Amino acid sequence: MGRHPDPDSPNRIKTHVFQGYTYASTQPAYYDPATGKKKYRHIHWGKVDNDLKFIPGLKFYLAPTEVREQLIFPKEWDMSEAHKLTGMRNPGRPVCNGDCRNSLYGDIWLLEQVASITGIRRDLEVVFNGNNEFVDDIITLAMFPYISKFTYNRVAKWQEIVKCPSSHDLTPSVITRLTQSITEQHRIELLKCRAARLGKDELCAADSTSRSAYGDSLADIKFGKNKEQLPLKQTVEVVVYSLSNHMPVYYRTFPGNMPDTRSLSVILKDLEHAGFKSIIMITDRGYDSLSNLEKYILRGLPMVMCVKTGQNIVFNTIESIGEFCDYPKDFQIDSETHIFFKQYDIDMAVKSIGQTTKMSDRMKLNIYFNGERRANDIAVLASDMSIQNEELSDLLASKCILGDDTTIQRDYNYHEVSYDPDTREIKSFHIDEKKFAKKRTLSGFYAIMTHGVDFDAKTANQIYNLRDEQEKYFQQMKDQMVADRQRNWSESGKTGRLFILFVGLILGSYVRHIWKNTKLHDQFSSSLDILDTMRPIRMIEHTNRAQLITPFVGAQVDICEAFGIEVPKGCAPTYKSSTKAKRKRGRPSKNAGTKNF
Repeated sequence: MGRHPDPDSPNRIKTHVFQGYTYASTQPAYYDPATGKKKYRHIHWGKVDNDLKFIPGLKFYLAPTEVREQLIFPKEWDMSEAHKLTGMRNPGRPVCNGDCRNSLYGDIWLLEQVASITGIRRDLEVVFNGNNEFVDDIITLAMFPYISKFTYNRVAKWQEIVKCPSSHDLTPSVITRLTQSITEQHRIELLKCRAARLGKDELCAADSTSRSAYGDSLADIKFGKNKEQLPLKQTVEVVVYSLSNHMPVYYRTFPGNMPDTRSLSVILKDLEHAGFKSIIMITDRGYDSLSNLEKYILRGLPMVMCVKTGQNIVFNTIESIGEFCDYPKDFQIDSETHIFFKQYDIDMAVKSIGQTTKMSDRMKLNIYFNGERRANDIAVLASDMSIQNEELSDLLASKCILGDDTTIQRDYNYHEVSYDPDTREIKSFHIDEKKFAKKRTLSGFYAIMTHGVDFDAKTANQIYNLRDEQEKYFQQMKDQMVADRQRNWSESGKTGRLFILFVGLILGSYVRHIWKNTKLHDQFSSSLDILDTMRPIRMIEHTNRAQLITPFVGAQVDICEAFGIEVPKGCAPTYKSSTKAKRKRGRPSKNAGTKNF
């Protein structure tokens, strides 16, 4: 009778000597898919010295806490180094067991408080099962470009002069392995945590931006024309930004040639899977299509969407207004923006499953008219017509050979050009009256469609204009976060870097929001100046002594007040004596206001 298998065998740590080094390893079994035979492989969790002291390796650092707890180490081993990890040691008073240090800390301290206020630290702890040191590494990498304006190849050098959350050196190789260990499942779990923090009827703006890439091995960069006119491929980065919480709540990457209209179905499915409920989507004209409109109706989703005026339902409504002198009849005016508006009820039935149909829910078409914009549009139209007419006249006079049809359509879009199909020599041209009339009719107008909400035309316009905050988000991502280029070459590394960038932009967006909406806006020229002001605060550490933070002075105290953060104990400029005042003997004197004169 054979021996019973040990159920703890896959988790027992044993020594494994390889290339002259002694490793602490486990030997889980697996079956070779080619032969079907059972084999064993070694997983190295760290090294073991001659005194049986376990030195944790990167595999041990990056493992979730629940995985570490399953490992069974020999009782005679020295595990002191492993218990120094943030996720394993017992909480207590912070001490410095290393060399004396005098590190910059103020800006990092502020962002650590923001991480707690926004809940991103807690959410990361949930996603990574309480692996606090891994969370510290992510937050450190999220802070680094925002604070230093450098790329990740300088993180380890930067750690020498600052007190950052991470407790070990983040060298390029460590960062690569860390980012590659972040999976799509982690992304979804984080999005679920962020969705749980949203309230009812949150205003969320969805938009995309292109980002150039240095690498050439990523699948998503194979297609797409670079808008910056650079010899680089690009990807499309989509973000859903909460206009109520003032921070991003969702992100996803698409191939560089993916139009916004085609990406909306994936975004809506992602949001549904991540638990986003009762949000009001706000999108620009890039997402306007009949297919997307039907998706909103079938799903019963509330939305505010800017639509193209050339769309049939919009153009027919504007054309029905007829001719007017100064502004359309029956339109109201917004006294603040001087824009005229009118709201129309729209009923639309969309075919659902089988023979059933679903009706739209409070769908409204809001038409807006801007007199200044109309005057400018007509002037530009007349100028374009004149330029095209002169160029075509010169081509006809010199009997020039025309380019391809795409070039003709682009350069002379208001004219119909005839040419010899064999020689492509121009024969004649005339104005396209139908296109000219349509362009003139639509000049000065724009339209916004709403569904599932009770917004009047003025409110819908005001809400849509809040998207300007999201545009600043993309500017912050490419400038302050040094993320204008993708600097990774592997698919797994790209997933991790986007994850960390998303965390960093949550921190940066909140800092920007506080700066913009408090008295700090008058004191500092940008949100980066806030970090520069906090940076001189230092963390002083002495061997085997408690840590000490230098005093907060001047504008540093104002920053804490604006963020609603309490200054660390002993660092405030005001001091209240902790000595208990001795009470004088005898009867206490009466209050001066109640004395009998």
